[in-house]
Amino acid sequence: MEPMTDIEETQEVANNATKSAKPELPKNVRVRFCPSPTGTPHVGMVRTALFNWAEARHTHGKLLFRIEDTDNERDSEESYQQIIEALRWLNIDWDEGIDVGGDNGPYRQSQRMEIYKDVAQKLFEAGYAYESFSTPEEIKERNIAAGRPAEFGYDGYDRNLTEEQKQAFRDEGRKPALRLKMPNEDITFNDLIRGEITFKAGSVPDYVIVRPNGDPLYTLTNPVDDALMDVNVVLRGEDILSSTPRQIVLYRYLMEMGIAKETPLYGHMPYVMGEGKKKLSKRDPESNLFLHRDNGFIPEGLLNYLALLGWSIAPDRDVFTMDEMVEKFDVRDVKANPAHFDLDKAISINAEHIRMLDPQDFLNRSVPYLHKDGVVSADNWDALTDREREVLTAAAPLVQPRVRLLGEVAGMVGSLLSEDGYIAPDDDARKQLKESAGEVLDAALAALKDVDAADWHTDSLHELLNKKLVEEAGYKPRLAFGPVRVALSGRRVSPPLFESMEIVGKDVTLARLAGLREHL
Repeated sequence: MEPMTDIEETQEVANNATKSAKPELPKNVRVRFCPSPTGTPHVGMVRTALFNWAEARHTHGKLLFRIEDTDNERDSEESYQQIIEALRWLNIDWDEGIDVGGDNGPYRQSQRMEIYKDVAQKLFEAGYAYESFSTPEEIKERNIAAGRPAEFGYDGYDRNLTEEQKQAFRDEGRKPALRLKMPNEDITFNDLIRGEITFKAGSVPDYVIVRPNGDPLYTLTNPVDDALMDVNVVLRGEDILSSTPRQIVLYRYLMEMGIAKETPLYGHMPYVMGEGKKKLSKRDPESNLFLHRDNGFIPEGLLNYLALLGWSIAPDRDVFTMDEMVEKFDVRDVKANPAHFDLDKAISINAEHIRMLDPQDFLNRSVPYLHKDGVVSADNWDALTDREREVLTAAAPLVQPRVRLLGEVAGMVGSLLSEDGYIAPDDDARKQLKESAGEVLDAALAALKDVDAADWHTDSLHELLNKKLVEEAGYKPRLAFGPVRVALSGRRVSPPLFESMEIVGKDVTLARLAGLREHL
């Protein structure tokens, strides 16, 4: 290992000092990922999964995967299947939970209702929770009457209701919610990312854990599941930070009742900003995971970029593998500041990872995109024709360094796979053609028609056209080779010209030059 520079050493000291102010991680880390199956998987969800996965793998701990599906109105089976599909595609694996099993199942909250009902009853019987009959409208009215803002929140009115008052509400046909009692004291905890955080006494009202219809809320279900599944590190989004003091108090009660062993450590990840420095919404196209996949992101590139939304592997390095992330990741190094989702940077990092792929792996991954765009006959490598495989193998070293997304491959190789004698140029390619294009094409045809098929190779073709068009005819290289490129590919940007000519062969090359000449 090379000795650290002065700057690196200073940074290391600063990092260790910051880390030391944050909690030590348990020896047997157990983290969880518990999304709700609502809508299409989004990049914020993936980052949460990634950071939990990386922490589990870095510490040689365990990652649990369960589903928070207690919202009958919003949850869907389609979304549930999409979450699993997303994790499988991204190669994020887990040690316990959905499809894997374990000792703490079931792992879908909808199948654990009796557990929540039992715990809620015990909390009520122990005096930690109480029945609340107040409606949202009544709470607002009492706040206004007391000179508080209408949206101030619940005022504790139902804490001390007499049995007679409760019965009177029941006689009206009201059913009570169940609220947890919050103590009148500061709630302080040491966040793994943000350091010490204090919620002042009275700032967090008693909160509902069971609705009047008997449905438990996530404020009950998640901590209960975490407790029963021995989760000791909870990494989640900043948007849930306000619920943490509630969960800490609930844990206190669960431990007193012998249901929980310990309160987990919490780490709240920074939110992700989209355009205009607003939180990236599920409705923003940039947030749609499958849209990124459809456009040709590969898992390695997308995960690398998402890892940078709050964390870095080194001050001067953006590109790394997941193995390298696992080696270096410590949640205590995650920054608390909001992270901005920059699509251009994400694409750039994806391009780096595409270049790192083995050429055959690159081709195997590209084929489904090529098939979707109609340029090959099948959606997997083995099912392609011999000619398709031959052309793609020859094209791979030309195309792989030049594409940023797998969705761009079809545009680069389509002309190489086609046997058409004329390819209509794209508008931007046609605009590049100057008045001299016709003369250039005539000269190129005259030079190439007598080349023997055995001599139809990249270097000789380059040498010949350079001699005829540049040295003898006096055209600048851009004017000399531009029309030939447009004729061959129909595009302004294409694989290297002379290599492309060799791949498509003499007959097709001459036909395309003549075809463009005819259509000028």
